[in-house]
Amino acid sequence: MNWGQWLLVSILLSSFIPGIIIFGVPEEKHRLRTGLNLCGSILKIVLILAMDTGIYFGHNFEIRLPLIPGVELLLNGDPLSALFATLSSVLWLLTTIYAVGYLEGSPNRSHFFGYFSLCVTVTIGIALAGNLITFLLFYEMLTLTTYPLIIHRGTEKSLHAGRNYLIYAFSGGAVFLFAVVALQTIIGPTDFATTGFPSSFIDTHATVLAVIFVLLIIGVGVKAALVPLHGWLPQAMVAPAPVSALLHAVAVVKAGAFGIIRIVLDVYGAQNLLLLGVLPLLGGIASITILYGSIRALQQDDLKRRLAFSTISQVSYIALGISLVDQPLAVIGGLVHLVHQGLMKITLFFCAGNLAETLGIHRISEMDGVARRMPFTMAAFSIGALGMIGIPPTVGFVSKWYLGLGGLAAGNWWVVLILAVSSLLNACYFLPILTRSWFGKQQGPWPEELYVGRFETRLMLLTPPLVTAFIVIAAGAVANAQISPLAWVRFIVRKYGL
Repeated sequence: MNWGQWLLVSILLSSFIPGIIIFGVPEEKHRLRTGLNLCGSILKIVLILAMDTGIYFGHNFEIRLPLIPGVELLLNGDPLSALFATLSSVLWLLTTIYAVGYLEGSPNRSHFFGYFSLCVTVTIGIALAGNLITFLLFYEMLTLTTYPLIIHRGTEKSLHAGRNYLIYAFSGGAVFLFAVVALQTIIGPTDFATTGFPSSFIDTHATVLAVIFVLLIIGVGVKAALVPLHGWLPQAMVAPAPVSALLHAVAVVKAGAFGIIRIVLDVYGAQNLLLLGVLPLLGGIASITILYGSIRALQQDDLKRRLAFSTISQVSYIALGISLVDQPLAVIGGLVHLVHQGLMKITLFFCAGNLAETLGIHRISEMDGVARRMPFTMAAFSIGALGMIGIPPTVGFVSKWYLGLGGLAAGNWWVVLILAVSSLLNACYFLPILTRSWFGKQQGPWPEELYVGRFETRLMLLTPPLVTAFIVIAAGAVANAQISPLAWVRFIVRKYGL
């Protein structure tokens, strides 16, 4: 193998090997377990940045391993995989730091962090998958590695949520498997290519290919929480806050959204989908999901459930942008929201976890005046919430701006209407939280035993949301800089010739 192939393998092993070792670490070996977690996450970031640099300068990263006759395991580093892998690795480091502080003194930490590392390994595998078969393998392994995290607390609620998650995930996986096999039977090997499969197949198999596209979207739409495939996500909020952050910003939901992007851009290709005429269906489902998620979020008093329905809404901005694949500005908005939504949502879940862990606050109705007790946590939450609404200069504004421009360029005024209505709904379910927290009559003083550490909470719980909140503003304020997520997304769009 050449150095590029070794790099791809090393990226996967940097979390897989620590994860396997952590399973055998005794519970009392706190420092060893933390060291393995942090060293693995830092090494992964370094390796992925090396891959990013190589990709930018035109180096080809690819490794092929035969599985069965006619089927290969293909890992490939391209600009799109680099975007998802970089996001996942950076947020994994911050979530690891947060999880170490959150689970301090809890039982079964080696079990938790072992599966935690395996989950990130599989997520990076999804990012690096170079064909549909490889994507499918890692996609199904993601279900198996996240299930133990969802049921970590072992309560009846968590076990029920876990069973519900498996039903949804495996049902979607079965549909996805059928669609992948059917597609490969027609067009042969389904390697990811920037132009999709040859358009000559549409002349003879147009109807079948359109049906297969719908089935593929259903398969990944379960994890992307598209309506009506979203039911597992709000129930999964019984999991610990680090798991919720992982599900919404790093792994499961993002894997589904990333799958939609791959299917549209690489499996079918923009021109083929325009010929088949199925993209309006994807745009319609995304629009319904955006509005439905926001309306349901308005009805929730439980903070994490409100954030969960917010995720259902916000992730569909990605699908909406990709459905307008003939408009580069809309595609830019959808792709960059893959990163931006992750940054904003992980900030919000970190803060929700801080409130629950430090003050025992789980409901919005309990948050009156809490910002005076936890000003830094609520400042980070406020930045994430304003970003979700789309207030400049946050990253949320950048995403919605490009989506709106893309809709106008396509002559689709309904896109701008969807964005306007959803932003109004975002404001309706986030601003009351902020006004209640900052200006409401303080419910405290809270019991002394709920005060943790020198600061408003443990430093390992406080630092990650402050870092991500800073990035939410910084990446929006310098969106045109060469080191911004937006700049890399423009690089991706140029590679696809859009």
